[in-house]
Amino acid sequence: MMSEAAKRSMLRWIHIVFGIPIVGYIYSPFEQIPNYAPAVRFVFVPLLVLSGLWLWKGHLVRRLFSKRALMD
Repeated sequence: MMSEAAKRSMLRWIHIVFGIPIVGYIYSPFEQIPNYAPAVRFVFVPLLVLSGLWLWKGHLVRRLFSKRALMD
């Protein structure tokens, strides 16, 4: 099993990698923006938001669904 630090590090890298296409979208030439828009809008931004929320409040979600919380 992976340690919590390793899981958090892996999730942090996923968050960074999904942010790279958004930076490319922002700094791409104006003529090429329509080529990137659907992928950025429907794939990368939602994944970036979900991974960011999980990094921020994931401990509360894990606590909510833990076996100990279900038994109380």
